[in-house]
Amino acid sequence: MNERGLRVRTRGQAHGFIRRMVSPGDLGEHLKPFVFLDHVDGVVEPGTGFGWHPHSGIATLTYSLDADAAYEDTTGQKGLIEATGLEWMRAGGGTWHQGFIHPRATTVTAFQVWLALPPGVEDGPSQGLYVSPRDVPQVENVRVLLGEHLGRANPIPPPSPLVLLDVVLASGRPWTFTPPPGHGVAWAFVYRGRARVSGSDVARELVVFDEGEGPVTFEALEETRLLFGCAKKHEHPLVLGSHSVHTNETSLARGVAHIRDVGATLRRAGRL
Repeated sequence: MNERGLRVRTRGQAHGFIRRMVSPGDLGEHLKPFVFLDHVDGVVEPGTGFGWHPHSGIATLTYSLDADAAYEDTTGQKGLIEATGLEWMRAGGGTWHQGFIHPRATTVTAFQVWLALPPGVEDGPSQGLYVSPRDVPQVENVRVLLGEHLGRANPIPPPSPLVLLDVVLASGRPWTFTPPPGHGVAWAFVYRGRARVSGSDVARELVVFDEGEGPVTFEALEETRLLFGCAKKHEHPLVLGSHSVHTNETSLARGVAHIRDVGATLRRAGRL
């Protein structure tokens, strides 16, 4: 089976210590259900974060290598997720959450991914799951952030068929991954080091692979770390709101209305 070629390369857009690699209005259309990716990379003051804010129609996954995160959500959960753990928030029909960063190092490396939800799930109940570092599956040099790899499944139930991996490669080491059948969407973000990918040298770039069924191969040209994602394509429109992504206008309106109601409850409680 032929390897996939590269369709797009990008270094994203920097906004302070956050670099936006994917958003719903650009590469999200090519990568859906992966519709958003932020990369935190820089000095972050302790306690920096994002106060109460809403979402609907999506799920978010937050992953930090070297910072703890204090979280709270309107499903009633509150706590501290340790560095290399996972914060999963399936917004469904609408929820609010907040989070604050507590670095363990001078600079912070972290990621937030948004996933578009399929019909039915996009209007369903909210779910918050917080996975400790020891419960994130590790297969040799690969951490399984979502989905399954070599028989090790992450405890977070994915809303649709997909895989998200954090891969560490020693200099000179090759790594080949063959996505599961039907996973036509594939991308990688080489966020540390430099690797040869489909015949091109890639460093601190996100690449989008051609859609298809072929494998992908990386050869580390120096010590390298990358995120890799693949999925069955989300075959629905991306209908966008300020904090929401839905498959149709009716679901978006329903989500926005529920967000408004939950926000009113937070205000009555003096939280907003």
